[in-house]
Amino acid sequence: MSALDAARAELALAVLYLNKAEARDKICRAIQYGSKFLSNGEPGTAQNVDKSTSLARKVFRLFKFINDLHGLISPPAPGTPIPLILLGKSKNALLSTFLFLDQFVWLGRTGIYKNKERTELLGRISLFCWMGSSICTTLVEIGELGRLSASMKKLEKELKNSNKYKDEQYQSKLQKSNERSLALIKAGIDIVVAVGLLQLAPKKVTPRVTGAFGFVSSLISCYQLLPAPPKAKTS
Repeated sequence: MSALDAARAELALAVLYLNKAEARDKICRAIQYGSKFLSNGEPGTAQNVDKSTSLARKVFRLFKFINDLHGLISPPAPGTPIPLILLGKSKNALLSTFLFLDQFVWLGRTGIYKNKERTELLGRISLFCWMGSSICTTLVEIGELGRLSASMKKLEKELKNSNKYKDEQYQSKLQKSNERSLALIKAGIDIVVAVGLLQLAPKKVTPRVTGAFGFVSSLISCYQLLPAPPKAKTS
């Protein structure tokens, strides 16, 4: 592959990535929390960027609650334990509620909805829902990692006389384990971010700490949305 072909392929991946509304939202989220880290809650340019980016992101999330509503009513994967099913459905319900209420917060902060006290109340309720969904996600990922670990150990015993890393099934399970581990880390970070936004522990989780954790969480989200690179052609 020539340098020009490689550049075209990389640009095609970049276009594919930036065409996703979710990817643009997470990039804006990184800017938002990066600005929060820099401002540390103090008035100034960084805080203005934080607030304006936060408001702009709400437009990306209009009607997004339908996604988790669909997940809520969809049948679970066969073989999933009931506790994990209940946690997964709770996560869908809480995240859908967060995204639904967030639309009214956007209406209030743009001045369309005039009741400021009600807007702030809905904002806090929505953040509690988001924190609850992050807790559910954390528990789901821990449970799924436990199931994956058990199945990988069983597979290792079956492949004890061969190289397990050359086995496609083992590689697939290992990749899923890595993806779920990353999702677990992100969910844990998001819980801290929610605590900071709700000011549940203002002395420990300051705006700077919230910004730092939110920025790292956003980078993880951006990474998770990266398209898979095309497989190299063999001649």
